[in-house]
Amino acid sequence: MKSLPPTSAGLDQAAALLRAGELVAVPTETVYGLAADATQPDAVAAIFRAKNRPADHPLIVHLGGLAQLPQWAERIPDCAWPVIEAFWPGPLTLVLPASARVPAIVNAGQETVALRWSSHPLLQALLDRLQRPVAAPSANPFCRISPTSAAHVRAHMAGRIAAVVEGGPCSVGIESTILDLSSARPAILRPGAISAAMLQPYLDLAESAAPDAPRVPGNLAAHYAPRQPCYRLEASQMQAHADDRGWQQAAVLAMGAPAQPCGWFKRMPATPDGYAQALYAALHEADASGCAAVWIVLPPDQAAWRAVRDRLLRAARPWCPSGGSHAG
Repeated sequence: MKSLPPTSAGLDQAAALLRAGELVAVPTETVYGLAADATQPDAVAAIFRAKNRPADHPLIVHLGGLAQLPQWAERIPDCAWPVIEAFWPGPLTLVLPASARVPAIVNAGQETVALRWSSHPLLQALLDRLQRPVAAPSANPFCRISPTSAAHVRAHMAGRIAAVVEGGPCSVGIESTILDLSSARPAILRPGAISAAMLQPYLDLAESAAPDAPRVPGNLAAHYAPRQPCYRLEASQMQAHADDRGWQQAAVLAMGAPAQPCGWFKRMPATPDGYAQALYAALHEADASGCAAVWIVLPPDQAAWRAVRDRLLRAARPWCPSGGSHAG
């Protein structure tokens, strides 16, 4: 895997690789994405092989600008435009009716397509060179921890992809909010940095997605997981479980210092944005700590923490004192 510098020459190389049908990991403001030219079905198919991703999991298409939107969406509802004006480019993905030009492999044969315009300057500069969108899920093996640095990509995707563009740490740190605008009433299908409270002034949001809502990335019950067994507990449970079998040998992530010694400890930021930005890097560190398991003391169950808790509830299993088995 080549490491390409964040320079004009490095971006030229990345664009040439993408045109040739190769896979290139690219920085976004959320996480590093595994990019392929979205107009080349064979290149997109290589994403699924590299990640070991099931073919029925659709991909997000990253646009180079608004001019490409009507080429990839068959119809753009009136309610989309205030949202686009407020939050694009940025960490928001819109699910819209797909145009005929969307390759079936991109959206897993659905009638919708997930579209995003990223604010990351390196990705914008790369797409300016490419002059076509890229399909780009997170640049990690399927269901594992998302990468927020080029080092994470190199550690987990070496030998699977052509190159990674060195873009430094991601500023947001968790995947984009996915907003469904293809149904009768808009709904958030995956929480992210753009919260329901931020969207509410522009939309009449449904409280939950319709049963027939489109399939989107990141909605499996188990996702974003370390290789080591990973367990979760509420902060109110930490004192009660600190003497349980396994705590003393575990890597622990918490906003407050643990009541009892543990194998490895990472103090997490006390704000939702700070926690989100640090989350995946901390999980990568915990996974590499040499501890037999990872324990996560969850942040508060409040609306501001919804996106962070969504990732943690999918990454970690509930702790069962009788042995830590999966309780749901």
